[in-house]
Amino acid sequence: LDLPQTHWQVLLFFSVLSLSSVLGQVSYSIPEEMPRGSLVGNMARDFGLDVKRLKSGKARIFTRDSDEYIELNNERGVLLIKNRINREDLCGQTTPCALHFQIILENPMEFYSVTIEITDVNDNPPSFEKNNVIFKISESAVSGAKFILDRAVDPDVGSNGLQTYKLEPTDNFVVKLHDQADGTKNVEMVLEKPLDREKNEHLSLILTAVDGGEPQMTGTMQILITVLDVNDNAPVFTQPIYKASINENAPVGTVVATVTATDEDHGSNGRITYSISSVLDNARGLFEVNDESGEIRLKGNVDYEKARTFQINIRASDDGGLVDSCKLMIDVIDMNDNKPDIHIMSKSNVISEDAKPGTVVTMINIEDADSGENGKVQCTINNNIPFVMKSTTNNFYSLMTDSGLDRETASQYNITVTCSDEGVPSLSSSVTLTLQISDVNDNTPVFERSSYEAYIVENNTPGLSIFTVKARDADWNQNARVSYILEDSSVNGVPVSSYVSVSADSGVIHAVRSFDYEQIKDFQFRVKAQDGGSPPLSSNVSVKIMIQDQNDNPPQVLYPVQTGGSLVAEMVPRSADVGYLVTKVVAVDVDSGQNAWLSYKLQKATDRALFEVGLQNGEIRTIRQVTDKDAVKQRLTVIVEDNGQPSRSATVIVNVAVADSFPEVLSEFTDFTHDKEYNDNLTFYLVLALAVVSFLFITCLVVIISVKIYRWRQSRVLYHSNLPVIPYYPPRATGTLKPAFSYEVYGTTDSRKSDMKCSRPFSQSTLSVDHSATRTVPRHKTESENILTEVRSDSSLEKEGVTSGAGEIEKEGEKQCDERKREAAGEGKRHVVNRHSIHHPCAALVLVMHGSHFDVQPSLCVQKGGSGKIYM
Repeated sequence: LDLPQTHWQVLLFFSVLSLSSVLGQVSYSIPEEMPRGSLVGNMARDFGLDVKRLKSGKARIFTRDSDEYIELNNERGVLLIKNRINREDLCGQTTPCALHFQIILENPMEFYSVTIEITDVNDNPPSFEKNNVIFKISESAVSGAKFILDRAVDPDVGSNGLQTYKLEPTDNFVVKLHDQADGTKNVEMVLEKPLDREKNEHLSLILTAVDGGEPQMTGTMQILITVLDVNDNAPVFTQPIYKASINENAPVGTVVATVTATDEDHGSNGRITYSISSVLDNARGLFEVNDESGEIRLKGNVDYEKARTFQINIRASDDGGLVDSCKLMIDVIDMNDNKPDIHIMSKSNVISEDAKPGTVVTMINIEDADSGENGKVQCTINNNIPFVMKSTTNNFYSLMTDSGLDRETASQYNITVTCSDEGVPSLSSSVTLTLQISDVNDNTPVFERSSYEAYIVENNTPGLSIFTVKARDADWNQNARVSYILEDSSVNGVPVSSYVSVSADSGVIHAVRSFDYEQIKDFQFRVKAQDGGSPPLSSNVSVKIMIQDQNDNPPQVLYPVQTGGSLVAEMVPRSADVGYLVTKVVAVDVDSGQNAWLSYKLQKATDRALFEVGLQNGEIRTIRQVTDKDAVKQRLTVIVEDNGQPSRSATVIVNVAVADSFPEVLSEFTDFTHDKEYNDNLTFYLVLALAVVSFLFITCLVVIISVKIYRWRQSRVLYHSNLPVIPYYPPRATGTLKPAFSYEVYGTTDSRKSDMKCSRPFSQSTLSVDHSATRTVPRHKTESENILTEVRSDSSLEKEGVTSGAGEIEKEGEKQCDERKREAAGEGKRHVVNRHSIHHPCAALVLVMHGSHFDVQPSLCVQKGGSGKIYM
């Protein structure tokens, strides 16, 4: 038992007060179950010994059998608990319980006696040897009967030991204690109230043993009592009179009724046997009873017309001879054995779907041979149909329409007329009428879709089937025959019938012409569906035809423009690094989708190791460092392909000049141009010679002189004209074009007589038109770039449309224009005009220079003198 420390101190205090005054002996009193290391007493103080004496005398405990409980601490001179002390294990029921031992010292030899009394702690509850005990007691046992119970055992002693017993519940029994000569007490269970097995066959009691400790502890034992039966109850029927009914013609073995009796006794005293005690003559031999279950079954045939009621007396008895009886009254029920008879008086097999509600379809007469409730007849029809059955007079019914009919929902009805009487069970008869619904043209054709979309590939064959529109008419036969009509409309001012046609019977839409995606991408029209009813009904639907693109257009190169009369070249300085942007090939494809996805490839090149073309952007860039060994003239053939299947392509030739200065370029391209123009002139004169071979020599001389005079005069006129020049600036690395000025410079072989005309700067990219007015040439934005003069003797420049591009160019302010003229005349910085003339025995070169790009054009010229036009 664990006690608080303060409680132990109080116990020790009183123990010290009770110490014996005899010298050499001391006694202590401690409770049991003290924890290990607890203080028992201060031995050195109580014996008057010094702690040093204990150490020097090697004090120790001497005992024969108690040293395992107490130990001596020489350092402090105290006695301590060595192991927990259980008083019940140490002394059992013996009181008082004490430990005796001696303390021995040496040098000199001394010993002291110690007695430790172990006081009891209530640490054991009372307990029974058995957890439960069983008794079998007859319900006939009288009050005062005694039954001996087992006693409980409590190891504790004194007030902590067993004190009393309690028995619960106390409805029938109480517990009593009787003292014995040996001091023990017998425990008896005494019957106070008689037992009744019919109320409680099994009893469960709890016997509780209680000790007197603090806190109080208990032990329990369960007492199970089985009450034995006595035949003290007679069988009793649940009802004194039973009533039952049976249908006539019921089969043999039919259960008529079941009687039930109960007996509150048990076993053979409660076993009941049923039997028929007496019957009237009309029921003799017709019924039998099951002696165990009490079921009364039909043994023969009953007829309502012979006997309407039967009476039977039934007896119930137990094995002890006690009996009870009851009466069974049986009524015979008349059976409904006649079915209603249905007779069709008049009927219609076909009815129009537009028949009004209330239209009579069939008239019926009903008869039933039974009487009373069995002869009353009610007629019904199947549910969820638009018809109703109504009774006009007794046993006469009319079948008529209840709501509107719809042949498209149901074209035929199978109407089942069922007539039932009110007998139990009810008998019925039925007949099925088939009614056809005739059609009325009350449904318009309905297209399968609210609108149609179809696709056709361009360049189709006329007459090609595009797709089919389909409409359905819910009506029948002729009313459901659908014809398709193309409604009148126009597409871009042209009748839609010139584009498509529709088959009247099948709804197939055909293409009347071949379509071109680039001209028309889609168009809409309406198709009408009309049935064959009278009057006809119709509906229409919108149809949209989508033209799908074919790859029928090759790419078109916008830049560089390929012309037969001029040579376009791009200049690349020899100091150009890897990735230098030479130019960009620009192409478009009028097709759409992937047919217009363009890719650029380098097909041929003078030096394939020097240039490459961007697959997607068409940019021509250097792929290595330009060296002095590279040829000046570089010819690149770039092929532009679209992504169509099969793909189409276009080829463009790009001329590139690898040089750092114009004289180097000029020397290379002059020979090339001269040869080309020389061949052209030779061909011209050969053709001319063939044309005038029949003319006289004198006529040829006159014609030649006239032509030369005419050209000379035209060049003079061109010199004094004010033709505008439209320069073109290609995209720079950033892709942005900035405003620039354009200049017109008129020069002769004597540059001091040159004139210049200026115009306002452009806000967008500008174009420079060549003599053929069919192409554009790139131009840089600054004025300080190199300028190359064009010496042209051809006066047809004005006729070829050069001035057509100047309509949107506004003149610069007078002040700026005067400054440009003074600079051109040499009154300022004279870097604007390059005062060099190009002479050739029979031809001159026209070069338009714009930054790294120049245009080389051959032209006839006069050997001595002449005039031309300079583009800057």
